[in-house]
Amino acid sequence: MTTPQRGPKLRLRALAVGALIAASFVALPAGTAHAATGCSVVYSVRSQWPTGFTGDLVVTNLGDAVSSWNVTWTYAGNQTLTQSWNGDFTQSGKNVTIKNAAWNGNLPSGGTVNPGFNASYSGTNTNPTSFSLNGTPCTGPNQAPSVSLTAPAANTRYSAPATIPMTATATDPDTGDSIAKVEFYHDGLLLGSDTTAPFTYNWTGVPAQTAAYSLQAKAYDSKGAVGTSTAVPVFVDPVTGPSIIASPTSLSVPEGSTATVGVKLNQAPSSSVTVAVAKSGDTDITASPASLTFTTSNWNTAQNVTLAAAQDADTTNGTATLTLSSSGWQSATVAVNESDDDVAGGVYVQRFLEQYTKIHANGYFSSEGVPYHAIETLVVEAPDWGHETTSEAFSFWIWMEAQYGRVKGDWAPFNKAWDTMEKYIIPTHANQTTGGYNASDPADYAPEAEQPSLYPQQGGHLDSSIKVGADPLYSELTSTYGNTDVYAMHWIEDVDNVYGYSSCTPVAGSKVSFINTYQRGPQESVWETVAHPSCETFAYGAKQNGGYLPLFIDGTPAKQWRYTDAPDADSRAVEAAYWALQWATAQNKQADVAATVAKAAKMGDYLRYAMYDKYFKKPGCTSPTCAAGTGKDSAAYLLSWYYAWGGDASGQWAWRIGSSHNHQGYQNPLAAWALSNVSALTPKSPSAKADWQTSLGRQLEFYQWLQSSEGAFAGGATNSWGGNYSAPPSGTPTFYGMAYDVQPVYHDPPSNQWFGFQAWSIERVAEYYYATGDAKAKTMLDKWVSWAIANTTFATNGDFKIPDTLSWTGAPATWNPSSPAANTNLHVSVVSTGTDVGVAAAYARLLTYYGAKANNTSAKTTAKKLLDGIWLHTDTQGVGIPETRTDYNRFDDVWSSSNQQGLYIPSGYSGVMPNGDVIAPGKSFLDIRSFYKNDPNWPAVQSYLNGGSAPTFTFHRFWAQSDIAMAMADYGLLIGS
Repeated sequence: MTTPQRGPKLRLRALAVGALIAASFVALPAGTAHAATGCSVVYSVRSQWPTGFTGDLVVTNLGDAVSSWNVTWTYAGNQTLTQSWNGDFTQSGKNVTIKNAAWNGNLPSGGTVNPGFNASYSGTNTNPTSFSLNGTPCTGPNQAPSVSLTAPAANTRYSAPATIPMTATATDPDTGDSIAKVEFYHDGLLLGSDTTAPFTYNWTGVPAQTAAYSLQAKAYDSKGAVGTSTAVPVFVDPVTGPSIIASPTSLSVPEGSTATVGVKLNQAPSSSVTVAVAKSGDTDITASPASLTFTTSNWNTAQNVTLAAAQDADTTNGTATLTLSSSGWQSATVAVNESDDDVAGGVYVQRFLEQYTKIHANGYFSSEGVPYHAIETLVVEAPDWGHETTSEAFSFWIWMEAQYGRVKGDWAPFNKAWDTMEKYIIPTHANQTTGGYNASDPADYAPEAEQPSLYPQQGGHLDSSIKVGADPLYSELTSTYGNTDVYAMHWIEDVDNVYGYSSCTPVAGSKVSFINTYQRGPQESVWETVAHPSCETFAYGAKQNGGYLPLFIDGTPAKQWRYTDAPDADSRAVEAAYWALQWATAQNKQADVAATVAKAAKMGDYLRYAMYDKYFKKPGCTSPTCAAGTGKDSAAYLLSWYYAWGGDASGQWAWRIGSSHNHQGYQNPLAAWALSNVSALTPKSPSAKADWQTSLGRQLEFYQWLQSSEGAFAGGATNSWGGNYSAPPSGTPTFYGMAYDVQPVYHDPPSNQWFGFQAWSIERVAEYYYATGDAKAKTMLDKWVSWAIANTTFATNGDFKIPDTLSWTGAPATWNPSSPAANTNLHVSVVSTGTDVGVAAAYARLLTYYGAKANNTSAKTTAKKLLDGIWLHTDTQGVGIPETRTDYNRFDDVWSSSNQQGLYIPSGYSGVMPNGDVIAPGKSFLDIRSFYKNDPNWPAVQSYLNGGSAPTFTFHRFWAQSDIAMAMADYGLLIGS
């Protein structure tokens, strides 16, 4: 028996809850509607930009229960809906209707529904004034009040124990309504409230902590509508006794320029205090004034010390220490670095080194040297715990160490990163016993299903009668390398053993274990997963009745192992090895990286499995009985979403599969070019070079096919519509026989809407263009860069806003390689913008490579402004931006037949997690992960689940911090200060 494996969903960021719940339910039969006799509506604009907005309605049924509903209203202006969730919209002129989706038609008396939407507009966005439910006018509308914190200012620093005065203003847009109260929160926890303006609260005795506190206000109007302010981060620093406080505690001073340090006391002195200012170290760095005087009245007001770096002809980044002292007071010191403009890269390379040092000194690695997904633990995105790791994190680490070798000429860290990756996340021979594999029958077919609740009855049902194609790579790879192992990274691991699985450890005695999560179709979000061991021994779950396997597959379970590769991570590791080779060769140190580069070539050899259909069917498949491949005719020559391999524990049978789904965000033309054109990276297998040459051309065609009229690149294509080789809707355009898919792979949230997939993917195109000068790549980049820059803005303080959520309409034309058509019917719009520092770094790198090669002034200028804007958000652990996690309300979602969102456990299944948490129908995501409740950040989430404000956290993700560091190095060394 062979068992198919679902691939990973590497969606590493937070999203608005409205996007998360869009289109996330199975259709249910509609009933007969009853007349509604009353209703109320709260209409609010959640976010707005010059050409569009996101709207939200809370509709309460005050009359009879209904089994179907529709809400109608009329706009005064030209507002036009473009997308909706929790309901389906239609619009005729100014008149809008949102009716129930198939799953949420039942609306009891007193019940509420919460449809939301995106819309475009121009001019003035005036809220509608009247609504109807099933044709009956509603009272109101009662709109949410607006509220903002006016004090303290963002990033204010206090000394512990601190008193933080909070002030808020609140207004209500409804005539006759008033503000009933304003509540004040920190990190989602209620502090207190005030019922009269000006609304104030003094938070006293605040202890120190490394991360920022997140402050918010929440306003209630007299009818119960609620508005929440933007979060404001503040810091509370630790103090012991009378102390001098300096901020920042480390900084860089550009040569020929100045920088300042703010100095104050931590407590009121009994008399005036003179603080001596002394500088030691590099004589080119000076400090003034020589002393500062603080009195009983100005002790808490920062005074500046100015540091100046003299312009000289040396090529050394000098260092100095600033010491601030006074008798009876604890001294403060500041580390000062000179950014020498005679050194290659200047201030930006200095920033790279600062960020690199922070990453290696602030808890980003486990005690075994494995990079975490994030410093923080209460992180739920694709990894469901911050101290898991991914192949993505390893690939970014390898890439960052290549940059360190570029700057410092030291290649030992690069080689160590690859060796650690090989040791911990590539399964050992003992963990992938591949006896019994039949390359002419590589896996039994199992269809996928749209919903987790359809597993294992409809999805994961093994059907050996469906013919699958042959695996054309197995014999060649086995002959080339002398064994049956796969040299590839599994996509996810539990680094600190928070789950407690120990059946799959990469190293004897290690806490790290191979796990998996996603298994059940495109609608399975992280909130609906069951984390399980990659080596299934029946020790947990349903134990002797199949462990976790009965959740995912139909049939008689067997003890087995299974791994999934994320091709974008493996190709990123190859990409890093290419640049390491270029930079080391330029330093005449090619020999220092030769062994690691050879391993990268080997990884590229196995990465070819990502080119193949899931069951090795030929492209253009529209039925499970379609033609099976007999060789390389089952290759799409693109980098698909995953490939996977597995086998039984005793080595009697094994399986391998590719993926039928291809996303533009996973392509890597730079890696394809390097594997087919750079001799040191050419894989050993006889056909590998030709395969990668074909893949390079096919990837570039794929980008061209998916480029919208505006410039952004749409989702992708699939060879298995619905995951079960169904026929796509009539008229669906195709690419070499594969159907266009606006949201390939996953739908919760839609995989095409995150701008990060644009920045990540097109950055690789820019690197490819930089390395080769390919005119086809430049043409596509010209258009994309123009679109992206037009949708990027900067505030007066240098902060930035970049695209965040995208919306798509239309479709590309069917691909004709001999005469490609212009995609005049494929369009993108920017739904919202944001300040995602990791995505901004990837975007800046893209502009840097493109700008340097094309000598494009706009791209180079925008890259610099983005990097300077990112650097505004530096903190002691790297770079951080507070994030409000509205999706954390899904922790306690419980699945039901009427509300198919939440953890689904099939009827009859009963099991336990290693810690004793029960796995059974009616349990939530949190119920099988009770360890979350021990996290120091949990109280903020619990408060949210209890009805409080959404929690706000500042996360330090490894990939984002690494990309920020590398963006600085790239700009400094390709363009300069």
